[in-house]
Formats: sequence, structure tokens, C-alpha cells
Amino acid sequence: MSKTQPSAQPSEPPIPAGASTVDLTVVVPAFNEEDRLAPTLRAIRAHLETLEPLRWELVVVDDGSTDGTAAVTEAAAADEPRIRLLRTPANRGKGHAVRTGVLASRGRRVLVTDADLATPIEELAALQRHLDAGATAAVGSRALPESRIAVRQHALREVMGRLGARLIRAAAVPGIRDTQCGFKLFDGDKVRTAFTGSRLDGWSYDVEILRFFHQRDWEVAEVPVSWAHQPGSKVRPLAYPRVLADLLRIRLRAISPVRLAVPALFLLFSFFLYGGLWGAPGTGYLADSGSDQQQWEWFFAVTADNVAHLRNPLFTDLQNFPLGVNLMANTAMLGLSVPLAPLTLAFGAHVTWAVVLTGGLAATACAWYWLLARRFVRSRWAAALGGGFCAFAPPMISHGNAHPNFAVLFMMPLIIDRMLRLCENRRPTRDAVVLGLFLAYQIFLGEEALLLAVTGFALFALGYAIAAPDVAKAVAGPLLRGLGIAALVSVPLVIFPVAWQFYGPQSYHSVLHGQVGNNPMAMLEFATRSLAGDAKVAASLSLNRTEENAFFGWPLLAVAVAVVIHLRDQPRVRALGFTALGAAVLSFGQNIPLLGTDKTLPGPWRVVARMPFFESVIESRMAMVCAPALGILLALACDRLALRRLRSERESSRRLLGWAALVVAVLPLVPTPYRTVERAAVPTFFADGSWREYVRPGRSIVPVPVPSPSQTAALGWQVDSGLGFPFPGGYFNGPWGPERIGIYGPQPRFTSDLLNKVRESGKVPDIGAQQRRQFGWDVDFWRADAFVLTPQDNAAPLREAVTRLVGEEPRRVGDSWVWDVRGQG
Repeated sequence: MSKTQPSAQPSEPPIPAGASTVDLTVVVPAFNEEDRLAPTLRAIRAHLETLEPLRWELVVVDDGSTDGTAAVTEAAAADEPRIRLLRTPANRGKGHAVRTGVLASRGRRVLVTDADLATPIEELAALQRHLDAGATAAVGSRALPESRIAVRQHALREVMGRLGARLIRAAAVPGIRDTQCGFKLFDGDKVRTAFTGSRLDGWSYDVEILRFFHQRDWEVAEVPVSWAHQPGSKVRPLAYPRVLADLLRIRLRAISPVRLAVPALFLLFSFFLYGGLWGAPGTGYLADSGSDQQQWEWFFAVTADNVAHLRNPLFTDLQNFPLGVNLMANTAMLGLSVPLAPLTLAFGAHVTWAVVLTGGLAATACAWYWLLARRFVRSRWAAALGGGFCAFAPPMISHGNAHPNFAVLFMMPLIIDRMLRLCENRRPTRDAVVLGLFLAYQIFLGEEALLLAVTGFALFALGYAIAAPDVAKAVAGPLLRGLGIAALVSVPLVIFPVAWQFYGPQSYHSVLHGQVGNNPMAMLEFATRSLAGDAKVAASLSLNRTEENAFFGWPLLAVAVAVVIHLRDQPRVRALGFTALGAAVLSFGQNIPLLGTDKTLPGPWRVVARMPFFESVIESRMAMVCAPALGILLALACDRLALRRLRSERESSRRLLGWAALVVAVLPLVPTPYRTVERAAVPTFFADGSWREYVRPGRSIVPVPVPSPSQTAALGWQVDSGLGFPFPGGYFNGPWGPERIGIYGPQPRFTSDLLNKVRESGKVPDIGAQQRRQFGWDVDFWRADAFVLTPQDNAAPLREAVTRLVGEEPRRVGDSWVWDVRGQG
């Protein structure tokens, strides 16, 4: 089954344009069918004669047979002039034979049937009824409950057929369970158009043709038929891998330049934003990420190490030794860090960090683009605008500095699509199962992002129920049932990891951030990384550069209001507007400041602030829900402008004004590249492996000062040292106090507090017997073998403090000072 070469000429030329037509053409491809062709032709002729005054013709295509196939056909044609023989000089495949017959046909309808007549010709009536009802094609099917199988195939062939049918349905022809049954009736003009552009000569030709019908939204009906396996099949084992190759060709040819161009543009733009990371692999550090890049690289490295050594990926004691860190209760993003473990092990965590951010933003844009093109708009470029905004909106770019769990959201459009499928109630069980799998996977990508998304879904559902109560009532049942099934699928998959997160070692109940709502003015201003952004203004209205969760700019908000008003006849538009407004108000927090005064109003966030899970959410992040709502509204506006027919000069002016408004709304928000700096070099004590002489298995090295969320360099030293030693402290979320409240970093201890104060103040406090006793308790608790002071600010007072605590001078090793405390504690 190779690609078509220039077609061989049949023994009769194709019917010229304008020639007389018939009601039905029956095309029978034949290759070495001498033994069974004669009864087949008699059966077809006899049945067609019962349908008269139906005008018909029977075309047999001899595909280079080496037996008497042609002679049998010629004998039948001598007795019945409506039987025609077409011959090809060499065997080219069933697809080539059918193409030859269809292109030479004259019928208003064309039936293609196999020479073995496994499906009786009498089944034609069932197919005709569907074309009479408006379908453009009717395909006989052996896979429907009403199908009647008289003689079955070999069991192995049946299994291979089912697997092939599933693959074909998923890759090329959705909705058709059996594309390979050799009994199909087509609208003549449409099938001749389809075969004119076909390329496949082998067994996959009907997939290519049905794909052609599917792409043009021509209705194809699947009809149950009687079928009986006939001995002497021409399908050989090698046909199956060839069908797979043909499916790949079909999919590649179906990709339009626009479909390739848009994802490529998204990926190129992501590379543009993160060019600093790729230009300096291993040394580039996102300047606005604070300590987070170091933490994330550590998460990737530790997860890969756990996977490589078949250890529990939900826990490690490399930080916060000996208590350890509950990785499921932290943003380890196991849904990516586990499958990307080979990449991390081969190229390092810094490469995985760059891949996750660059590929994650691009994948998120592609997923939104796919959803918009599938569900909301007809124009691909409108879908591209909306998808690009959803992924590269100011809040997404802000979190792209350091929070991939909020920037890599490619699962959200897929989840939305499955929920919409549940509302359609076509295949509710399958869609619910897939939704359950998607939700389970998203939990391993980011639980807080999923919680925000669920809140956004609830706002949209409420808005839609208000806008179209009858529709909402009709879809509520299927949606709720589907969500129930999805829960039954997802809960068993996540129950152990989630139980570990909330009840396992080093688990905690909630993280108290305090009240961190958006200033309403932040909605109207521009983010630091936006083209029109002002870093000082953004800093005055946000927590930091990774939490610029609003900043959509007043032009975009004005356009969004105009779009909602202009398209208010659509319930989905009103619901989107309600979602954006509701999310924005929730993001203001528990107390909404009255602009121009020092007074506040109670905000609706108070309703959920103390609810489980919500109590750990930074409420300003609710504004992230506005991004997809606004992106969809932009796509709908662009689609209306791109496809609207102009009937007057006045409408032309309005259209030009609409395009100008979109440009003014979006252009100021175009993000600028992330700024990178060169990270500090690893101290030689760790870089050259000197640390190995000072730490025993099961013991720790204590960097001075003890690592904390503001002092994370030790995480990088540990990674570069092959994760060969643990240390106390670090940057993670863990429990504090008897109520196990979540905090950033370890529970405070005497020695860590003292050394942090020395580093901050540059002053050494009084250290006596009591302080040395407490130091000894900490050495014993940390199972410490050595304290290491690397080059840093206030190194001299830190050295003096540790020397007084240890009671002896350190040893100089490379560029670091080392205290051997193996005999203390």
C-alpha cells in the first residue's frame, strides 16, 4: 500500500463530463477472484433487476489479476451490457481499484462492495434509507448491537480488527465503529470528489475517504448489516502495520498550515520569553524568581533520584533532616517531575526547569487554542488570539517567574471539554471516566490551581443558569451524574497520595498567608512584564513580582465590557462576563478598600475564607480565573470581526473600529522576556567532593547559617553534589506547633535562630555554657557531622559564633571553613 503513482489507464476511459447518468453504480474491486466472482455478479444483477425502473450499472475493476477474473467479467458483460470491466495493468491495491471504479462511475449514488459479497446485496435497501433521509454516505457495520454475524472470523483476526477500529476511530474517523466492512453507499458526486484527491492504494483507502467526509461535515451513517466471513481473504498479517502507517499519513496530511503555524508560534514565543535560561544553561537564574527557582530545581532533582532508586516519591529527608519533607504536601508537581525524571537524570534539573516553563506555557496556549477552535469560534486566528491570551496573560506571566504549578495549565482546557461533553450526554460514561483521569492527573500538577478552576467553573455554571435557566436545567442531570462517575474514577487514584499529604509524615493542616487580596486598581494597571508595564506602579499594588495576579489594563476591561454588551444575546457570553466579574471581586479578599479613602467594605471572600482548602489560598490568585474568561471573550470578538459579512460602508467602519479596539486592548499586555542573572558558583568544598570526608551515612552536614526560605543556596550545592548528603532546615512547607499549622521552612531551633541573627546583624551575642548546651542538643537532633561556612556576607562574625559554640577553631578546606563535630552532641 504505497502512495499513488500516476494512475494506470483502465481498459475503458472514465466517463466524460456530461455523459448520461444512472441512479446507482455498483463498484466491485477484484484481484484473482475467478472462483467466486461469477456467483457474485449473478446475485448483484438479480437483485438490481428487482429494483427497476432503477437505472443501474455494475463496474468490475480487475486489479491486475493473473487468473481468469477478467474472462468471468467479460462473459457476464456479454450477457448484460450494464456490466462494465475496467482493468489495470498491474496489481496496485484495493484502494487503487476502488478509486478507478468510482472515478469512472456515472451513478447518482455509488455502492462499493467486496467481490466475496460477505454482506449480501439485499442490505442495500438499509443503506439507501439513510441516504434518502439526508446522509451523504452509509457504511455497513459489523460492530453495532443490531449487526448480524452469520460466520465469524478467526478470533485473532477479530481482536486485531477491534484494536484497529479503535485506533481508526481515535485517529481519523470519530464515531464510526467499523470502517472496514466492504459494503458502503455514497452520494455519487461527493464520493467522486473525495476520490479525486485520495492517495492511498491499499486497505486504508476507506479510512481516507471517510476522513474526507468527516472533515467537510458530510453526514455519514453507520448501518448494522448481515455479514458472514468468506474463506480466501486477501488481508495478510503485514497489512496491519501498513494500516498504521497509512493512518499516520492521513493525520499528517490533515494538518493544515495554520494548525502547524499557531503551535509553532506559541513555542517560539515561549523560547523568546525564556531565552535567558536557554542562552546560559546551568548558570542562568530568573532574576524575579527569588528562592523559588532553586527550590523547584531541587524538587525535580530529588524526585528523579527517588524514581531512579525506586524510593517513595512522596517523601525525602534530604531537607529538614532528620524529620524530612512531605513532597505531596509541597509543590513537587509529580505529574511532570516523575515522567521527566529521565531528562533530569541525563541533563540536570536546570534543563528540566527550562523545559517545564517553556514547554508548559506553549502547551497551555495550544490546549486553549484547541478548545476555542473546537467549541467557541470558527476562525483559527481568533482561536489563536484567545489561546495565546489565556496562556500569556499578565497573571500567567507573573507566575511564570517561579510558579510552574500556576503557569503550566494545559489540562484545564481538556477538563472543560470533557465537562461540555458530559452536558451533551452522547457518551456519558466514557467521557466521565476520561474526566476522572484528567482530574486525577491535574492533582499531581497543582491542587490549588485546580481549586481555583473549580471555583471558576462554579461561577460560570451559576452565570449560565441565570442567563439560560432552561438549558442549565436540561444539562444539570447529565453533568452531575458524569461528575459523580468522574469522582469514582479519580478518588481511588489519588486517595493514597492525598491521605499522605494531609496525614503522612511532616503533613500540615493549612498555610496561613494572612489577608492578601488584590487592590481594585490593580485590575486597571499593567504588570511589570507587560509591554506597557511600570515596575514601580505594579510593585505598589502587588505582593511581589510572582504575585501580580491582576493587571489586565483598563483598555482590555473596557473592550470586555463592550463585547459582553454587544454579544449579550448569547448566554455563554453573559456567563463569561459574570465569571470574570465574580472572580475579580473574590480576588479583592475579605476587605475591599474604598478607593480614595482608608475605609473598606466586606468582601465575598469572607464566605469561603475559613472553608477547608480555601483557607490556604492566596485570595488575590482568584483573578487568574479572569484570564480564560477574558481570553474566550477576545476570541469571540475576533471571530465575529473576521467572519462577519460587510453590507455597507458603515459596517466596514465599525469593523475597522473593532479591530483597532482589540489591538489597543491586547498590545499593551504583550509580555517582555524574563530577566536572568548568573547564579553564584558552587563552593569548592562541595564542587570538588571534599564534603565526602566529613559526613557519614545517615548523618548530615549543616551549612552556616542553617538553610531557610531566604537562604536556599545549599539546595543547589546538594544537587550538584549528587544528593549525597542531607542537611537540616531548607525551603519547603511543613508543620509547626501542636496544631500542625503549615509554615515555610523548618520549625525554629536555637542554633538556626542564633546564626540567622548573626548573619543579619553582623554581631555575635554572648555565648556561654547554656548556649553551648543548647547547641549540643541541636547537633544531636540534626545528627550533624560537620558545620560548613562558605564565602558570604558577615562571614567573620558567623565564623566567630560557630567557633564559640563548637569550642574549637575550624579547618580551612578550599574556600570554606569546616568544623568537625562528630565527637559532639
